Amino acid sequence: MKKKFVISILSFTLIIFLRASSLAAERTLRIVSLAPATTEILFALGLDEQIVGVTTFCNYPEGVSSKQKVGTFSAPNLEVILSLKPDLIFCTALEQSPIAEKLRQLGLDTYISDPSNMNELFQSIREIGSLTHREKDADVLIARMDSIVKQIEEKLKKTTLKSRPRVLIEIYNAPLMVAGKGSFVDDLIRLAGGINIAFDTKRGYSNFSPEQVIRRNPEHIFLAYMLQSGQSGLVKDRLGWSNIRAVKNRQVHNDIEPDLLLRPGPRCVEGLIKIFEKLYQ
Repeated sequence: MKKKFVISILSFTLIIFLRASSLAAERTLRIVSLAPATTEILFALGLDEQIVGVTTFCNYPEGVSSKQKVGTFSAPNLEVILSLKPDLIFCTALEQSPIAEKLRQLGLDTYISDPSNMNELFQSIREIGSLTHREKDADVLIARMDSIVKQIEEKLKKTTLKSRPRVLIEIYNAPLMVAGKGSFVDDLIRLAGGINIAFDTKRGYSNFSPEQVIRRNPEHIFLAYMLQSGQSGLVKDRLGWSNIRAVKNRQVHNDIEPDLLLRPGPRCVEGLIKIFEKLYQ
């Protein structure tokens, strides 16, 4: 039996969400965050008291529940945002691009964070730290996350590229949507030592042919959405899927919190650890 690779997720989470020991001397910023991943970064940098507004999709850490809600992720309320008189507004791209443009037209400082891989996430954290005068806290957070990435890289030195397992990460089932080339989740798969069978998709998250899944025969399938316990067994009932190696060997995984995989924030290294452990232990 392979030696279990253990990193204390609990202690890491506690560390990154501890408030910075020294308060910034600058005027307190008023921050609105429209992206759950960015909200988690801001809390990890000790900026919780400066956050005055978040979306209803921002659900972590616990302290976010007391913040003023400014609408949903897809449809934030412009009037509510303006009423909070923010100094800085954080958004993500794609769905939020139109609201970001409106906010900029109103003369509001708006920053878009939309990393598609771990290196871009580290750069985004640096930029957020600079904008909020938390450069040192950003450096500490990045160092702690990067140390986990490097520990896994060290473990993977014992494997060959040819021996690495084929992986499918399913974002939704009807129609079948997967994490493909250029997605943040694709980079997590790579860092965890897996080979994404959806390596040739034209977009990061896109529909995928069930027949292609059968042909490419993944050894592990991760369901990045919540199902009731046991419902992952429904995968084997799909036409032709019962002979896929992941299904035959009971390597269909439905026990990783989707936010750990889909949010490019501090907790993504927890998702990285969990993927690695599924693939190699």
